[in-house]
Amino acid sequence: MSSKPKKKKQISLPLLDELKRHDTSLFNENIAFQVPEYVNNNLIHDLRDYQENAIRFFHYTQTFNDARNINHVLFNMATGSGKTDLMAALILFMFKEYGYQNFVFTVNTNSVLNKTIDNLTNKASNKYLFQQTMEINGERINIIPVTRFPVEQSKNVIYLKLSTVQSLSNDLFIPAENSMSELEYGRNKVVILGDEAHHYSASTKKEKDEEKTWEAAINRILNARDDNRLLEFTATIDLENKNIYEKYKDKVIYRYTLDKFMFQGFSKNVKRIEGSADDRDKMLNVVLLSEYRRYTALAKGIPIFKPVIMFKSQNINASNNANQLFNEMIEGLTVEELNQFILRQQKLDDNESSTLNFAYQYYLEHSEELPTILRTIKREFEPRRVLNANDSDRGAGMLEKGQYQALNSLEDEDNLYRVIFAVAKLTEGWDVLNLYDIVRVSENAKGDKKSTMAEAQLIGRGARYNPFILEGQSSYKRRFEDDSHDSLLLETLHYHTINEPQYLKNLVNSLEALDLPSGTDEKNPPLDVKIKSNFKKTDVWKHGKIYYNQTIVVPDSYYTDLSKYGVQNTNDVTLPWSYSSREVDYKEEATSLRTHPIVVKLDDRYFKKAMQKLTFFRFDTMKRYLPELKSKEEFLYSENWLNIKNLTLRVEAPLEFTESDLTSRDKLNIVVSYLSDIESKIIKGYSSERGSNKFIGYPIKEYLTDYRKRVPKYDSLKGNRSQIVEPRKMLGDENDWFVYNLAIVNELEFDLIRKIGERVQELRETYPETYLFRMDEQMNRETRKGEYLKLHQFQQSDQVRFEGFQPDFILYLRNAEYYIQVFIEPKGGDSRRMEREQWKEELLTYITEHAAELAFEDEVSNVKIKGLKFYTDKDGRNMFSQLAQVVLDKDHFTGLSIEQESKVAELPLFYDV
Repeated sequence: MSSKPKKKKQISLPLLDELKRHDTSLFNENIAFQVPEYVNNNLIHDLRDYQENAIRFFHYTQTFNDARNINHVLFNMATGSGKTDLMAALILFMFKEYGYQNFVFTVNTNSVLNKTIDNLTNKASNKYLFQQTMEINGERINIIPVTRFPVEQSKNVIYLKLSTVQSLSNDLFIPAENSMSELEYGRNKVVILGDEAHHYSASTKKEKDEEKTWEAAINRILNARDDNRLLEFTATIDLENKNIYEKYKDKVIYRYTLDKFMFQGFSKNVKRIEGSADDRDKMLNVVLLSEYRRYTALAKGIPIFKPVIMFKSQNINASNNANQLFNEMIEGLTVEELNQFILRQQKLDDNESSTLNFAYQYYLEHSEELPTILRTIKREFEPRRVLNANDSDRGAGMLEKGQYQALNSLEDEDNLYRVIFAVAKLTEGWDVLNLYDIVRVSENAKGDKKSTMAEAQLIGRGARYNPFILEGQSSYKRRFEDDSHDSLLLETLHYHTINEPQYLKNLVNSLEALDLPSGTDEKNPPLDVKIKSNFKKTDVWKHGKIYYNQTIVVPDSYYTDLSKYGVQNTNDVTLPWSYSSREVDYKEEATSLRTHPIVVKLDDRYFKKAMQKLTFFRFDTMKRYLPELKSKEEFLYSENWLNIKNLTLRVEAPLEFTESDLTSRDKLNIVVSYLSDIESKIIKGYSSERGSNKFIGYPIKEYLTDYRKRVPKYDSLKGNRSQIVEPRKMLGDENDWFVYNLAIVNELEFDLIRKIGERVQELRETYPETYLFRMDEQMNRETRKGEYLKLHQFQQSDQVRFEGFQPDFILYLRNAEYYIQVFIEPKGGDSRRMEREQWKEELLTYITEHAAELAFEDEVSNVKIKGLKFYTDKDGRNMFSQLAQVVLDKDHFTGLSIEQESKVAELPLFYDV
């Protein structure tokens, strides 16, 4: 089934557009903002880039210099992208930065509410999102669940009220004993965290005021005082509804779409298995597939891997009947029937599923073991390992005691459930990572748009990544090549459904509407990417080398002072006012606040007390990262370390403040913040190896190799395909400069290749042997040589980053006199990602600017190594201008002569990008 890409209608969101501009503006006084260290330190999961971006955008809304009171915002983020993690982070951030102690979490279903109670308050749950012990600036922080906020509030306590929106509404509109009134929400400032926010617009949708809707209840709490805040979260928002658009156009502050989430590798892939099998055959197929997943994991040494199946029906009666059919099938299954079923399925004409064929082949190869396999199936799928989740979510008919916990802990090692039967319960709020198969059973061929949208939402939830342990490591990103055997079995969610054209069309349209990329599970052999035979005849292939700098061991003796960790100018330090914990009434105009630096008068006691508060500064911990350190006293007083006797510590304070206004507590908190920053830089700057300026040559013919790569196929994508990796044929004499027959690249990478191709003829006038190498796929998987081909930082830099990286491309330029190797790295993404990876560009340009400092093995003299700025969209960093200089600067590479500059001016191709 295929679908022609549709162009997505662009919807203007003025506030979000403003925030994006603000994020890159030179006039943004918060441009250096980073999520404080204490946030990640107190969470179980490190925040991902996009979650930190969301917090930064929220921070902007609270610090705009026009003193706007933006009290209601919405985060539109993909299903599975970690909205609850973001909420947990925002609770800590709002508590510390803005002084909020009272938080209300609300949602429309008990299932999501109970899950979130575990996430945010139940320390015994394996899904608890905070650290067991939380500290901010050395002070213990506690989260206490409450039904009402206390009148007298304790210091360093976060009060969290978790309630369904129905209960909140009833409390406000039908007052009862022990219910919270509107007046109480006005006593102390409150943050409302509204999950599944698309349910809270009943009045808006109907274009009239309804005084007792959920929406009205939430608005009453919000408006109880000016500094209350409403933070809404949803994966689905109908901005094409004019009333919803008008409500939210100036409230949406961050969007992270499902396609971006999936293409960045944070989810399972999604494949559809389409067929016309009856329910019984479909059930047996998925049981065999699920067991084969488990066998695959066992063979790879994955210690705990329990794939779960969900059977989805249109109504409860059908689901219960399917449950009974499944139990009877498992109980009555025989070895002979199992063998015949596998043989029959493999021969079916419509059997195009790559994954099912892997499973059939496995069972045929192990046919002698079928009796043992069958006994295992009967044990793994016996009735007590099957959970029927067809309860009512709002009152009567709740799951039997213990089953709710089982449903929300399916990843636990002691949870034995392998199968779930359900109708609609799991469309929202179900948080399970080891769901691998969703199967439509007892189905009709209708598949109207409403039902396929519900299915698409369920698929989105099921696509959450399963962080199984492989080779001793867990990961929250995919680890295998997409559509490979291992990826299909261990990192792919399969949706098993009917092969009915109209239904599939509606389903694909629903998947498109959610920005959820998927495709049919079909045989997809890998593409052969080969070195061109003509290139193998050249001297470049036979005798050429590519150069990377050598790494050297970093001995303990290297770490002699703070500068080795990237900490510069430790004698005179000025901190922003945000480092002070002093609560002042300037929050609304924080960015326009006029400040002046004041010297903080400190004695030794402040530093010693601050080090006692921060666990890093226990000596046994410090010793791991500062191996040459002899004592805490040395760290405090030595010229190589803090040197506090000669340290001048300033803070940018409001003009009204003088040093005498700072209390002892203020000073201690300033020192704690300063030491926290030092701690972060020490940890990031420590490594056991680093790069050197010596470059080693590696034979090209050993490191450019033929390889095979699968390219996933998607049929539920809209017009924007910029993130898709696709094969591009590079055959013919006009492409002889590209050494492979195929370039499997995304849109930005292909744009770079194409623009280099336009300049090859011109380049070859000076460098007859001009070739472009694609490097990031080239690992010889048997010798693993390719993993050593990385550049490592060796220049002095504020960002000490000893890990290596491999630029995606090398432009090889050779004439009779010398050879130039040019490293080129295309880079897309938001500005913050570019900022984090700026050290890579600095390394590349440092190589170019310090050519005289490079050393080569065997003292070769005819090799020049160059690195260019990142190639970005529309060559925003003028990479090609720099390439023009590299090409013409033939001698010492120290700059262009007047004659060379005139030649550059005659090369319009290098500038008309």
